[in-house]
Amino acid sequence: MVVRGRLWRKSNPALPPDTRQALVEELMAARRAVQGALRHDDPVALRAARTRVDAAKVALGERGPVWWTDGTPDLNRCLARNTRYADWYAQFAPSTEPG
Repeated sequence: MVVRGRLWRKSNPALPPDTRQALVEELMAARRAVQGALRHDDPVALRAARTRVDAAKVALGERGPVWWTDGTPDLNRCLARNTRYADWYAQFAPSTEPG
């Protein structure tokens, strides 16, 4: 998927629905823990919460080893306009050219 011009990995579609749901719930709880740690200025809790976020994202397939098997490179976080998807993306991206 593309967010603000960058390609981002989607979660692994092969995950069973109940597993995916549990991981999404853990991800959301971990993100709330990050917010709480930031609010309380607690660096130890912040590190733990961010570790939980990363673990959930890896388990979902959004980070870490790729879940696809067709050999397509992982272009996570790359600007779409600088990848082999540039022409495709140009069809949908708002123009940044003046005039």
